[in-house]
Amino acid sequence: MKDGEPIIEAVKITKQYGKLTAVDELDLAVPRGICLGLLGPNGAGKTTLIEIIEDIIAPSAGQVLYQGKARTPAFREQIGIMFQQTALLNFMNVEETLLTFQSLYRKRHDLADLIDLCHLGDILRQQNDKISGGQRQRLLLALALINRPHLLFLDEPSTGLDPQARRNLWDIVNNIKDQGKTIILTTHYMEEAHHLCDEVAIMDHGKIIAQGRPNDLISRYGGGIQILLPRDTCTGLIAALPFAMTVSNNTLHLQVDEMNRAVNTLMQAGVDLNQMEVQTPSLEAVFLNLTGHRLRD
Repeated sequence: MKDGEPIIEAVKITKQYGKLTAVDELDLAVPRGICLGLLGPNGAGKTTLIEIIEDIIAPSAGQVLYQGKARTPAFREQIGIMFQQTALLNFMNVEETLLTFQSLYRKRHDLADLIDLCHLGDILRQQNDKISGGQRQRLLLALALINRPHLLFLDEPSTGLDPQARRNLWDIVNNIKDQGKTIILTTHYMEEAHHLCDEVAIMDHGKIIAQGRPNDLISRYGGGIQILLPRDTCTGLIAALPFAMTVSNNTLHLQVDEMNRAVNTLMQAGVDLNQMEVQTPSLEAVFLNLTGHRLRD
């Protein structure tokens, strides 16, 4: 594989279900060694695209290239998948589960190293139905790594976890990144995507509508800094304020470019700033600005 060539690439991928087009002539290239976050609202086509890339379902048109070539049967031996939902046998304990999955592959991760990486040492003798949500996710991550994959798929890995368990999982994923593995991550947590992903692709209506580094997307689509003030604190002063603004629920939303200058302007205008709130642009703002605020089922 040549330097700079994507480890995996979707080329003009289309998937149709009758009259419904779930993925629409989509192109996506994933460089080796990065964590790519695939984001999108419900119904955007993310799951369909990922399952095509994973070789679980076939596209209606287009192709997926792995290391610059058409995928072979060996592809499935070289990837790891952490599904959002995986059924584990309740009568087996954690160690037995790891050993069973390890026996399915020719290329195998050292079990002691994997147990240490995923913090499983204290629960090896516990049965699968007796472990906590965070412990279960760490076990599923270990199972996805057990064949020492070059490419790892993580499908909403921290859904349902408390903040402590989520941060612990993030630390493990960062350690995996440090090993040089390529990760494709789907998540609905924008903070998770910002924290873990080197690059983000936002998908809607079957297409990639924006892609780049999180901070670059925030600068381009985040909407800038907003100052929020109760409207009644600005009575008689609104017309004199040199900011673009909107009103929502009796709150003024002021769009500002430079915070220090904006605060000085408001103070000179005599605006009471005791109830001021500041909203800095975020990946969540990017997501909502690009895909809309309307709830989708």
